[in-house]
Amino acid sequence: MKKSALIVLVITGALAAMAIVIEGARELRVAAAKKPAGASAVQPANAIAQADDPADEDIIRFASNAQPMPPFLVNDLNGQVVSTAALRGKVVIVNFWATWCPPCQEEIPEMMELQKQFQGKLQIIGISMDDGPPEGVKEFADKIGMNYPIVMGSDTLSEEYGGIPALPTSFVVDPQGRVVQKHVGVYPKEVYDNEIRALLGMPVQAKIETFKDTGQIFLKNAALATSLPGVSFAGLTPDQKKLALKLMNSKHCTCGCNMTIAECRITDPTCDTSRKLAQKIVDEIRAGKVPASPTPNQPIAEAIPN
Repeated sequence: MKKSALIVLVITGALAAMAIVIEGARELRVAAAKKPAGASAVQPANAIAQADDPADEDIIRFASNAQPMPPFLVNDLNGQVVSTAALRGKVVIVNFWATWCPPCQEEIPEMMELQKQFQGKLQIIGISMDDGPPEGVKEFADKIGMNYPIVMGSDTLSEEYGGIPALPTSFVVDPQGRVVQKHVGVYPKEVYDNEIRALLGMPVQAKIETFKDTGQIFLKNAALATSLPGVSFAGLTPDQKKLALKLMNSKHCTCGCNMTIAECRITDPTCDTSRKLAQKIVDEIRAGKVPASPTPNQPIAEAIPN
């Protein structure tokens, strides 16, 4: 073999190994940051077992005092009636999302796979939190072939689910119509797969635990529904507060967590980076440096100066 060819092979192999190490570290960092409701601060719930400890196992957590799914009767974007009363007997995932939310776009393909995988036993319902016309949301959904019903969200519907301060947010409902878990942010498909199987009585390679819902799923105080840990919205009007939360849901934190600012604040309230970024957004809006809405061709994530 020629010396030049050998050098190329060595360099290529080194780069490939480096890529694997970096990606592995990223996955571990993100998995550690994502904690479903009821998880302790020490051990992430539903996390994939650590490779260096074979005694570890996946953990599924469901609320022991699960509350009924807030009922609604609405038409989806195709004009079909979506009724919570007709969903009994199926596992349901109520997924709050928006077309402008990058993490939501990352999650949609996995939701589509789950809907196909558990056909007839699972029903995913997408609740679009877009402010724009339904036609724009339908165009987005049709373009990527979303295979579950999409309905337009509202402040009333959001409040019935305890408030949706970060996107995406998904509520897992058992076949009896009770909300047993809530996930804020993007989770691996395996997390939902295990939960769905467990709720359907199918075998799972995981330990099932319960926790008492004291606000982790449904926030008791309505004011908390539009709050984020460690962020003060003092001095903002309701519309300005809504804009601030929208910006925090569309701009990414720079701490390396690969989450939006809002997701980072919820999953890691000790993160000083997301706290400062969130407060900067509030300060800019309060000072009038951020327009009430971005220009027609400007993504909302770019509405605030860096």
